[in-house]
Amino acid sequence: TTEGEEEFRIRHENWDDPDVPKFHYGSHYSSAGIVLFYFLRLPPFSTENQKLQGGQFDHADRLFSSLRDTWDSAAGKGNTSDVKELIPEFFYMPEFLENRFNLDFGEKQSGEKVGDVVLPPWAKGSVREFIRKHREALECDYVSENLHQWIDLIFGYKQRGKAAEDAVNVFYHYTYEGNVDIDSVTDPAIKASILAQINHFGQTPKQLFQKPH
Repeated sequence: TTEGEEEFRIRHENWDDPDVPKFHYGSHYSSAGIVLFYFLRLPPFSTENQKLQGGQFDHADRLFSSLRDTWDSAAGKGNTSDVKELIPEFFYMPEFLENRFNLDFGEKQSGEKVGDVVLPPWAKGSVREFIRKHREALECDYVSENLHQWIDLIFGYKQRGKAAEDAVNVFYHYTYEGNVDIDSVTDPAIKASILAQINHFGQTPKQLFQKPH
């Protein structure tokens, strides 16, 4: 959203730490944690999700339970730490949206029990209809005409440098390839912290293009 973008710009402009380069986003759009968040209902990922949370599922209010709530969060509506992207399975795998194994995710503070993912009204209660329309949207002319902008941000010239700053596309420095020489870190605690950051909270892909698409 426009409001969220302005908050990220202000964070970048006002950042003042000699040991940490300026960034817009402290979290990442793609990581193992995000995949486990979405695959909550699908073994063996559900077990891995529990391991990430110390042996049990996270609080019900923080689980992936509603597409609308997840969209609102990632769109910056009240949560500027959430910038996750969709995973490919949103366009071909309806099974991950259903609690087919009757896993116990608990209840939200509202008393609502978490089960299947709550779908948008246009899906008509069908996970297959949701996937069908989602894929239809992905393959539409609008996406084809604008896909190059996403490529520029993720793999292209807006990934780093001044172009990234102007596009509000700068992430925490550990997420970039070549920014950390892990073998030169001698402190075991610091090394473990850096590796945890990289392994669980995302890495920016290798920059493939230097010019606009």
